[in-house]
Amino acid sequence: MTTDATTHGGVRESIYTTELVPPQERRNYWRQALSQAFGTVDISVPTDAYCGTVRTASLGRLRAVTVEGDGMALRRSHRTAAGEDEEECVVLKLLDAGVAQVEQDGRKGKIQPGDIFVYDTTRPVRLDLPRSFRIKSLVLPRGTLGLRDTQVNQITASPFRPDSSLGWLLSPFITRLVDDAAAFPPHTHELMALNAVDLLGTLADEWVSRTGAQVQEKPQSLLLRVQSFIDEELADPALSPAHIARVHHISLRYLHKLFQAEGISVSRWILQRRLEACRRDLLHHQMKGLTIAAVAHQRGFASAAHFSRSFRAAYGVSPSEWRKSQQPSPDQPDDGAGL
Repeated sequence: MTTDATTHGGVRESIYTTELVPPQERRNYWRQALSQAFGTVDISVPTDAYCGTVRTASLGRLRAVTVEGDGMALRRSHRTAAGEDEEECVVLKLLDAGVAQVEQDGRKGKIQPGDIFVYDTTRPVRLDLPRSFRIKSLVLPRGTLGLRDTQVNQITASPFRPDSSLGWLLSPFITRLVDDAAAFPPHTHELMALNAVDLLGTLADEWVSRTGAQVQEKPQSLLLRVQSFIDEELADPALSPAHIARVHHISLRYLHKLFQAEGISVSRWILQRRLEACRRDLLHHQMKGLTIAAVAHQRGFASAAHFSRSFRAAYGVSPSEWRKSQQPSPDQPDDGAGL
């Protein structure tokens, strides 16, 4: 296959692009380009006129890769993952644009822009990119991280969000390293590679430690911790099951499973806790100067109408009727009448 190659400071940067490839040859060309970057893969693309670009550069034993293109599906089967002539690697990926779903070791991770995830080239993996995307990757020989097979298995296909501590550290690191790989001065190539491996190894070790701790935590203990977190974050209108799962480094499916054991959904639990807090607040002497809408807003209700409907459904009376019924004087004005 053909490629454009340039040399910067002794580092060879290879660029594979479908731009000048005849449409009927692009599918095969794209498969070969990805195989050069990540090892043998099987792919499916929507049309022969597929468009995409792969840029690769080496930093010591690491390989920095940027891939952007139209939507596609990528597979490494048992057969391709067991290639004897390929180096065993761990691939660290940052989704810069688009959406994706990755599947490995029995886990499925939904990937959003800014998320970081890992897969191991020695085992089957599936990566679906349904629309145009851009991904920045670091390809590392498995031995460089100093992790056992069982440890690597714990972190595959588990997205780390940009608002998590590890995501916050790794995201700019991966971006800078991949974007500037070919521009580093010659004497820093090996140093940058060593620093990268040290940092990634440290973070991977913390990643594995956290994952192991979560696995060992009893479901009831985790549920209580999640419920406590919800009570502390009721004022946030963006509080959602997805956000709660990310903060606690568990899957959304497992979060729902925890609450299903209690006979209630996560969203329903959040609503109930907000309503209970609002009912208390409506009677608190420090809240007397607030309208009912203001009380609801302080507990995370974005819509006053939704709060009123939910309150009546739960307690059989409107918020203003509840507030009036609990006042010592029946003549006291309803400061929520403007709702």
